Amino acid sequence: MTVAYNLSSTLVRWLYDQRIFDPAVLSSRERFPGASRFAEVWPELRAEALQLARDLPQVPRFHELMAEQESISANDGRDWRVFVLKAYGLPFTANLARCPTLAALLKDDPDVLSATISFLAPHKHIPPHRGPFRGILRFYLGLSVPTGDNGLPETVLTIDGTDYRIGDGDSLLWDDTYPHEVRNRSEQPRIALLLDVRRRDMPRDMEFLSRVLISAVRSMIRWRGLV
Repeated sequence: MTVAYNLSSTLVRWLYDQRIFDPAVLSSRERFPGASRFAEVWPELRAEALQLARDLPQVPRFHELMAEQESISANDGRDWRVFVLKAYGLPFTANLARCPTLAALLKDDPDVLSATISFLAPHKHIPPHRGPFRGILRFYLGLSVPTGDNGLPETVLTIDGTDYRIGDGDSLLWDDTYPHEVRNRSEQPRIALLLDVRRRDMPRDMEFLSRVLISAVRSMIRWRGLV
């Protein structure tokens, strides 16, 4: 399964690479106008995430939901746990009920296809990798990010060779098909909200391919019994 996933991901990336030439990091204001609605209430979103963190062992590790991601989720014995509220348009109803503020925002923004609260254990390293699907953009909002003695965030997101330190309430919109990795260099967990946002203004053939792929992923999610 992992070999097939890697091969299909490589093919999909190649197809999009021939037609879409955006940079790795993009303007939230221009490409995801709804970003401000999430950023404005980050303290409320943080409170909901911290409530989940009180029972963190019950939040699944990424590779427990998607075995194909074991190489980046279980690579170093430290946890990367993900609380999924929405995946490719499919709601995780029980999880949404535990985060009412976030659930209300998601309900009002149809461009958000997926939403996950990401928990990185202390000293967790997510090694370099690439997402499979350029039909979406990744929005990253810091909710609880440890800082060092210098006041800077201790978690570093490296995208296409450039380091980004995204602190509490800070955000970034980027294309996760570019090579990227994450290091939590602190002694505390890092909590962030990750949204997958529909990429607009693509060529028509890429719009069609995106609809097909989104439908296929939804079918896989249902088949695996995740919702």
